[in-house]
Amino acid sequence: MSFSQEVKGEILRKKITRTCCTAAAAYAVACFGKYFDERGVVLQTENEATAAFALKTYHHCGIRGSVQRKERPAGPIFEFSVKEPAQVQAMLALFGHTGREPSLHIHPDILKCQGCVATFIGTAFLCCGTSTDPEKEYTIEFLSTRYHLSRELEALLAEHHFRPHRTVRKGANIVYMKSSDHIEELLTFMGAGGAAMKIMEQRMYNEMRNKTNRLSNCETANMGKSVQAAVQVQLAIRALQEAGALAALPEALRETAEKRMRYPEMTLAQLAETFSPPVSKAGLSHRFKRIQQAAQRLAACEEK
Repeated sequence: MSFSQEVKGEILRKKITRTCCTAAAAYAVACFGKYFDERGVVLQTENEATAAFALKTYHHCGIRGSVQRKERPAGPIFEFSVKEPAQVQAMLALFGHTGREPSLHIHPDILKCQGCVATFIGTAFLCCGTSTDPEKEYTIEFLSTRYHLSRELEALLAEHHFRPHRTVRKGANIVYMKSSDHIEELLTFMGAGGAAMKIMEQRMYNEMRNKTNRLSNCETANMGKSVQAAVQVQLAIRALQEAGALAALPEALRETAEKRMRYPEMTLAQLAETFSPPVSKAGLSHRFKRIQQAAQRLAACEEK
């Protein structure tokens, strides 16, 4: 089951108890279906439960509809419709439409309470919404062929602080959100709290994984720097040995050079513990710098 199907399943399980909210759900089916005009209303969906929800919702509003299963090579679709003239007139009267409007707009009188808004948006998602798997990315979209309807849905979402955006893709109007925080809030608002929790858990996992990767990359970089520094010190010691200049160094530096060559794999902290008495990392690092400086002076003299 896809993440979108999980979201829709949660929305479908949400009980609608108020009459005004039931009308808002029926209105969303009309607005975001295939068509809604004086011929009636048609919603086509691949989700049989969504078609059954539309049928039940209209029945609670006193309007009779029907559901038909239609076979396609890609799989069946389920078509909910209200086409009987008397039922179409009752539906238009309920929604305050004539069916002859040149463009479809959301009738604000249908959304009487906050529950109506949540139910309307949730049902719109059932009809035309998709949401990507949070393991891949955070996106929720509402697709519609109706420009004014998409613009008004965007305004409705913005009015409730969900920060939507709108674009056109392949002739379809897309109202979308990509912020995980706002998607979580919208899913909860629509009645899909479990899906919102899944996004929250995935976001926390991603943040922890990214933090771990950053720390690992930092440790790897530091290790690389340490190895490079150790190699440079060993090259300086070899240069002094080959020139017979190692014996001219102070005793502390000679001992340091001998230990570095004897234990090339040891870290700075480990090598510091081999001295008696032990020296500090800073002290050992300072000795290495003096050895490298001596090798640099030797190389400068040889060039001259």
